[in-house]
Amino acid sequence: MTQRPVLRTARLTLRPFTNADAPAVERLAGAYEVALNTLLIPHPYPEGASVEWIARHDEDFTENRIHHFALDADGELVGAMGLVMKGDGIAEIGYWIGVPYWKRGYASEAAAEVVRYGFEECGLDRIFACHFTRNAPSGRVLQNVGMQYEGTLRRHLVKWNERIDLAFYGILREEWEALSKATDNTG
Repeated sequence: MTQRPVLRTARLTLRPFTNADAPAVERLAGAYEVALNTLLIPHPYPEGASVEWIARHDEDFTENRIHHFALDADGELVGAMGLVMKGDGIAEIGYWIGVPYWKRGYASEAAAEVVRYGFEECGLDRIFACHFTRNAPSGRVLQNVGMQYEGTLRRHLVKWNERIDLAFYGILREEWEALSKATDNTG
């Protein structure tokens, strides 16, 4: 792959970020509620940090480190999703959705498409994700895309001086293929 992909779902376009997205990234990702449940997003979000983050995306893709996607609903940025390549056919999904767009199913819709992309277009064998256990809706996103609960690492990391439990989920290529076949046969 040489060109960064654009993926489409029923309601979303998953596209590369542009500098025009920077103000929305700072506003949405910088919300306390979003930063609270993500490992690396700071609060308050530093002015200009989104431009620096976006500037790294082309190299991340070219070096096959991270495939970043802006989640766009009718021309409006609603969140972000990344497929972080871990090597040996394994990748991790990470994401955030802006607070005004919570409870609309955008994360599940985008995650399903990124899982498909990971298996079909990137040739992955396993995709996993984790979430802070206090963030149950994130766990439902992972279940919605067919990932299986694999365990919890208790007090595994520190965010803002608080020890956080991480719940892990994963899906293998053959599990995803079986789910996709079953969905095709019932849809």
